[in-house]
Amino acid sequence: MLEIQSLPIQAMAPWILTLGATVLLVLQMTAGRRRMAALESELKGRYEELGRELHAVSSGSMGVGRRLMECEKYLHQLQGTVDELRQNDPARVSYDEASRLVGLGADIQDLMDTCGISRPEAELVSAMHRRQAETVN
Repeated sequence: MLEIQSLPIQAMAPWILTLGATVLLVLQMTAGRRRMAALESELKGRYEELGRELHAVSSGSMGVGRRLMECEKYLHQLQGTVDELRQNDPARVSYDEASRLVGLGADIQDLMDTCGISRPEAELVSAMHRRQAETVN
């Protein structure tokens, strides 16, 4: 059997280099595993943080969505009320009638007599009708 002491240094050099390379690889693998574990832990923490933020944002947007729907419903109710008031407003009816009469050629005195509006109101309706006619032409 060969004794290690009797081998020349040149014969042992490949074995020493292989042993050194193996030790370096083991050290690099250990350091790499530590870095991977640290990165994995950091990513897991970030993932959980993003999950909490997403939950908070989605909860908030759902609340805003519900509030928006309530506002839209209220707006539609108000629009209905306004439309109803417009239809039932006696002054509105007289202005609509005055505008129709101006379109048929009525003068200011006819508007005052027929619709029961004042002279300035009759003049305003007449002026507005003339302006509309000019805009169309």
